[in-house]
This record gives sequence, C-alpha cells and structure tokens, in this order.
Amino acid sequence: MARRFTQVIEGLPATVPFVAPDLLERRAGRPLRVRLGANESGFGISPRAQEAMRRAVEESWCYGDPESWDLRVRLAALNNTDPAHLVVAAGIDDLLGMVVRAFAEPREIIVSSHGAYPTFAYHVKAYGALLHTVPYLDDRNDLDALADTASATGARILYLANPDNPTGSFHRPEDIAAFADKVHDGCILILDEAYSDFVPPDGLPAIPCDHPRVIRMRTFSKAHGLAGARIGYAIAAPDVIAAFDKFRLHFGVNRVAQAGALASLDDPGFLASVVAGVEEGRREYEALGEKLGMRALPSLTNFVAFDTGDGARARALLARLLEDGVFIRMPMVPPLDRLIRVTVGTAVERAAFGEAIERIR
Repeated sequence: MARRFTQVIEGLPATVPFVAPDLLERRAGRPLRVRLGANESGFGISPRAQEAMRRAVEESWCYGDPESWDLRVRLAALNNTDPAHLVVAAGIDDLLGMVVRAFAEPREIIVSSHGAYPTFAYHVKAYGALLHTVPYLDDRNDLDALADTASATGARILYLANPDNPTGSFHRPEDIAAFADKVHDGCILILDEAYSDFVPPDGLPAIPCDHPRVIRMRTFSKAHGLAGARIGYAIAAPDVIAAFDKFRLHFGVNRVAQAGALASLDDPGFLASVVAGVEEGRREYEALGEKLGMRALPSLTNFVAFDTGDGARARALLARLLEDGVFIRMPMVPPLDRLIRVTVGTAVERAAFGEAIERIR
C-alpha cells in the first residue's frame, strides 16, 4: 500500500500535549467540581470585554480582520513600538508552531529545558526537527547551560519561558537581557512571556523590539481570562513578522476574540484586580504548603508548584484528587515530577482544593 502520510507524521506516536479536562470529565461520566489544572482564570473576563464580545457575536457572519489591525495598533502603543513589530495569532500555541515552521528544517536542532512547556516539544517533533533538552537547575531554567548547549549544537531555535511553566520560577530582567545577547547568530530565541501580566512592570527585560534574534510571546489566556477565545501575540523584528505573513492562517483569529482582547486592554482596573487576587492566592497556597509539609515554590505566575517530595507521591495525589473531582496537573519529567502544579483560582476554588488535599494526603 502506498504511503499516505509524510515520514515525520508516520513516525510520530499518537499523542497530545495535555489531557484536556473535558476528556477527563467524559471518562469519569461527571463534571469536575474544581478545575485548577490548566492555568485558566477563574476570575473571569473584564465586563468591558464581555460587552464587546456580545456585540461582536452579532457580526460573526463576517470573518475577523486578518491583520488584527486595531488590536495591533493598541498593543504597539502599549509596547512602545509600531504594528510592523507585531503579529496576532490563536494563542501562543499557534505562535510556537509558526516559529518552528519558519526557522527549523527537518533534522535541525532546537533546544529547551527538560520538562518545559510540552506543546513546544509537540510542534518541534511534528515538523521533524530534533529537540535537545537541558536539565533545570534548582527548579529554575539554567540560562548558562541553555545558551551553551544551543551554541555547541548549532541550534536554530532556543526556547525559554520566563516566568516559567511548570515551576513558576523567574529570572531577573538583566539576566534575561544578557542571556538574549549571548544567543549565537543563526539562532532564534523564543521568549515565552505568557505570564508577564503577573510580573511587576520593572520585572520585564528591556529587549529592543527589533532584536534580530528574539521573538517575545504574550497571551490573553491568563490574567485577561480569554483562554477559550484563543488569542495571543508576538513581538519581533519586522522582517520576522513579514515572514510569518507568508504562511500564517490569516483568518485564524475570530472577530469575537479580537473584540474581547481589545476591550480587555482598555480595562486596566479589572486586570489589576485579577493580579491582586492571584497574589493573595499565592500567599494562601504558601501557607497551605507549610501546613501540609509540601513547600510551595516561589512563583510569579497564576499557579503554584508544590513539592511533594517524590514522583510516586505526586502521582498518587493527582489520581486521588481527580477521583474527588479536583483537576490539577504535574510535570511528567524527573525530577520535576515530584511537583504538583495548582492554578490560583478564586477564593472558593482555593478553599475547595485546600479541603480536598488536606483530606486525602
């Protein structure tokens, strides 16, 4: 029989980056009662965004603006640049695939941390590139080892999330700026800043928007609460943005998402309330970790990673919580597999998680 698929696709195992909570509900035959595994925002979305999205629904017979022009103009102003430095896509997951497709040929090397965001590895393998990974150092990305490995292997792409997923750790802006300058010519640094809204304003690195080797990625899925709308953006040099325009899915972002994101940017008070609520929740989780004997790792994200001590205990806790209708996640790669990662939800959600884990631990 003639081959139906490419060699790359035929060689891939049947897999997905994450088991979705919806699938877990179908397997269990009942809804989850606490949903704290996907780092969604239980704080909801801005009232302004809600109203804008309701109005946009009435225009859903129209395609979205393929340029996301109004949103790009607003984002450019917020980032002290111009729209030529920005592209809007269906979330960071979409953007990651675009970068791999644009910069890495099959069999070329890409570098990331071992146990970092699984969707990136998913894209790397799907395009036939080779992923080299670097261990975390004290539960943080090892910047020196990442840069040295990328240089030694001649990597085409280097991926770093800061703040990090799944540990929540954070490197100082001056260290990230120095790291970016250390990346060798011919390599693109993806700086995934999905959780940047939870970082103090002076905590983000001052990397020029036209840096030839850096692509910064942001999302509306976390603090803005628009995970289900699927919308995010990248900041990069204009020639990079122009290259994306050659192949990106131009109508991939819908009008409702565009309207919601733009309106949410115009509601800074709501965003500040979410960030404050998350800060309060992280403090509660830290106290809960002390009570349970499971240290809460420092975090500048909307989740906290608890150190259970070993992978077997983490897996057991995950399974028992799921039986109780409580959805959380854990990294699957040692030594990070001793951690359980819990989204900072609302006060009600946090209380339900605390009651459940105290009861089953």
